[in-house]
Amino acid sequence: MYKAKYVKYILKFKHPSGTSRGILTEKPAYFIKFWDDANPVIVGVGECGLLKGLSIDDKEDYEEVLRHVCDNINEYITNPKDKLMQWPSICFGLEMTLLDWRMGGKRILFPSAFTDGGEGIPINGLIWMGDIGFMKEQLRKKVEEGYRCIKIKVGAIEFEEELKFINNLRKEYPQNYFEIRLDANGAFPPDVVQERLRRLSKHTIHSMEQPIKQGNWAAMAELCKKSPIPIALDEELIGVHSFEEKEKLVSTILPQYLILKPSLLGGFKHCEEWIELANKCKIAWWITSALESNIGLNAIAQWTFTLNNKLPQGLGTGQLYTNNIASPLLIEDSKLWYMGDEWKVDRIEEGS
Repeated sequence: MYKAKYVKYILKFKHPSGTSRGILTEKPAYFIKFWDDANPVIVGVGECGLLKGLSIDDKEDYEEVLRHVCDNINEYITNPKDKLMQWPSICFGLEMTLLDWRMGGKRILFPSAFTDGGEGIPINGLIWMGDIGFMKEQLRKKVEEGYRCIKIKVGAIEFEEELKFINNLRKEYPQNYFEIRLDANGAFPPDVVQERLRRLSKHTIHSMEQPIKQGNWAAMAELCKKSPIPIALDEELIGVHSFEEKEKLVSTILPQYLILKPSLLGGFKHCEEWIELANKCKIAWWITSALESNIGLNAIAQWTFTLNNKLPQGLGTGQLYTNNIASPLLIEDSKLWYMGDEWKVDRIEEGS
């Protein structure tokens, strides 16, 4: 008989982290543990990475649904992708849990040169929103750490201040130092977005993630045609479940990039459908974590390595928390590495 339970765990940020949706100081994580009563020593662990205000399953009855899934786990271990379509973070947490259990409960879901410690995954350095002094300090550290791709959150403070920051950045660090990705999280008003993109484009920007709010496919399609900066869809993909809906979105908007976050999109299988469509339309893509703990980040990183995508990935968020789950993951030379095999999953039971 298969059994499962979940544990709620509050991740605490080292520093308040700003986005266009507000300041984050902590984030809940929900860990599913799965085992077979016939061999209870092998326990699979997965993370339901819920993001308040962004995940479509951010609902009042979230824990009630998660508890129901765990209490009735034998009904959900086959085809969770369809059974939990409206609950993408739970679907991904269960997918991760089952993969871990089937591989022996050692947090090695996709054995490769990455999990052997022989190869790292190139990642972008992330600059969080905040006052200009704080952003400059983050940038200085990223430069010292050798990042060749920097992602900067924009849209939360005065645009002219952000523009000045990027202008000064490019004066000090020309294009040959690193490429710049920008992420507006849908914060730019539609009536001024073209002008803002035009002004930003003078500073050699690699891409702009989600410049306007999701849901207006016609406006986004027009933007992708005319923008002087390549457009990457992020939030636009959330809540689009069926393959037919995904195909319609991609063919309608035709962006330059897709940003894939398994916790928000329902897991690996859903993301693989997006990748299939992107490749068909010659749209580039990369994978990004969504503020998961090291449990979720580990699973996403291992899967990402198997995809052989050469672009810098968005997998550097594991260092954000004071109480993260201790793991072999580390960042060195602007790459994410898996070094060793020590996991401290007992911390999960603490619940905070």
